[in-house]
Amino acid sequence: MKKIVLVLLTLSLVACGSTKTATPEPKKVIKGDWTLSTISYSEAGEFDVTLLNEDTKECFEGSTWNFIPNNNTGSYSIEGADCNSGMRHFIFTIQKIDEQSGLYDFLLKPTDEKGKSMTNQGFRLKLTSISETSMVWEQHLTVDDEPFVITWQFGKY
Repeated sequence: MKKIVLVLLTLSLVACGSTKTATPEPKKVIKGDWTLSTISYSEAGEFDVTLLNEDTKECFEGSTWNFIPNNNTGSYSIEGADCNSGMRHFIFTIQKIDEQSGLYDFLLKPTDEKGKSMTNQGFRLKLTSISETSMVWEQHLTVDDEPFVITWQFGKY
C-alpha cells in the first residue's frame, strides 16, 4: 500500500510541475549565420555612436555574424570603405533574467582568434526576441541623464 501511495504521489508531483512559456531555447536557435540588418535608436536625431567600441552604426549594418553555442564563441565581419573592416571574435553567454517575459541577458566579450580577451571588457545587451529567422537585441544606456535604447535587428541566412 505504501508503494502505491508513493508512486501516485510521485506521478502527481510530476504532473503538477510548472509550465514553461513557448519561447525557443536561445542557445539552440542562435546557432549559425546572421546578418545585422538594422540598428535604430529610441530617440530621433543624429548621434555619434561607436558600437562595441569598434565602429559606427553604418559600418555595423550589413555585418555578418556567426554564433557557435556549444563553446559560446562567435565572430562578426565588418566591411566598408570608411569602416574598420575585418573579422572580430567574441565569447558570449545567454542568461534568462525573467521567467514570465522570457527576456534574456546577452553578454558579448570581444576576444582574439584564440578566445583570449585583450581588455577584459564586455557588453551587456538584452535579447528581447529570437526565432528561427530573426533576433533582436536592446542595449540600454543613459545619455544626458535620460534613458536611451539602441535596437539591433538580425536576420538569419
